[in-house]
Amino acid sequence: MKTTPMELTKKMMQAMSSPSPPLEVEAAPFDNNILTDFDLRESSVPKFYPGDGGRYITAGVVVAEHEGFRNLSFHRLMVIGENKLAIRLVPRHLYALHKRALDSGQDLKIAVAVGLCPAIMLSAAMNLEFGRDELTVANSLRQLCLGEPVSVKKIKNGLLVPAYAEYVFEGRITKEVHDEGPFVDITGTVDPVRKQPVVEIDRIYHRDEPIFQIILPGADEHYLMMGMPREPVIQRTVGLTVPEVHAVRLTEGGCCWLHGVVSITKQKEGDGVNAIMASLGAHPSMKMVTIVDKDIDIFDDREVEWAVATRFQGHKGLVIIENARGSSLDPSADETTTKVGIDATKPIGGEGFDRVRPV
Repeated sequence: MKTTPMELTKKMMQAMSSPSPPLEVEAAPFDNNILTDFDLRESSVPKFYPGDGGRYITAGVVVAEHEGFRNLSFHRLMVIGENKLAIRLVPRHLYALHKRALDSGQDLKIAVAVGLCPAIMLSAAMNLEFGRDELTVANSLRQLCLGEPVSVKKIKNGLLVPAYAEYVFEGRITKEVHDEGPFVDITGTVDPVRKQPVVEIDRIYHRDEPIFQIILPGADEHYLMMGMPREPVIQRTVGLTVPEVHAVRLTEGGCCWLHGVVSITKQKEGDGVNAIMASLGAHPSMKMVTIVDKDIDIFDDREVEWAVATRFQGHKGLVIIENARGSSLDPSADETTTKVGIDATKPIGGEGFDRVRPV
């Protein structure tokens, strides 16, 4: 993407603030191959772990639109038949659109795009407000990084999809439900079987000699694609509470999903606690966040733990929030979860807290 990790976070925040419409084109490479006679059970969709309930599309970005709302998001899809997939939906935006369609007696028209540019994948993984169009954020992000737009093409069901996708599966989320799972998810533990909606695929588009992209569940790229796009969302939200927010990291030890670290400069006492509450609100799946000062390298686990060891006292800087909604991927959670915040910032004007480093 012709940028650095720190600059990418800034450009993602800028793209969220200044979305722009993608470029609609008349033709796409996937127009060369349009299939209506196919069997997903004979396709290249893989099974990842012996205990998985079936074969899964893991790098598919679902494009959906209903009553003027368009949404892009990642969802795992399990092959259950010749033209059917079971889709894992949690109560977020696609779930809401599906429910609205069901209430009006309709299937929800979707497309599953596989093999996309990073700008689209990162934007689809962000947790934006309901009604925000991730395609417009993706277009701005690609413009900021590469100086060129995201191109989109209208497919038969009327949806605009990324024109340079390797595969596009056109279909509908129906009222039918089916067992989905078990599935080894981001924590490396088994997510159980649930009744989930069924997707019927009507046609498949693909480029010549297409590449079927996958994300290996529970591995580093899974961490990257789920975690890193949430960091600018957290930074933007904390920035509404604390003026100086320097960096946000969802940690690998927390599966880049459940634990985070935020670097701030305090203006007054209590900023650390406010940063905790804002962070947990910005990423509802996170259950522990540590707030540190600017002098701590949040990408170094040893420095973060040092800050906790030397600047944190449990009776002062520990925030515990019980009975909150957390992540369904957390095997230790019940219906709700307990969230923890650690304020490991030094007191304003306090002495004896700065680390003496070798010259």
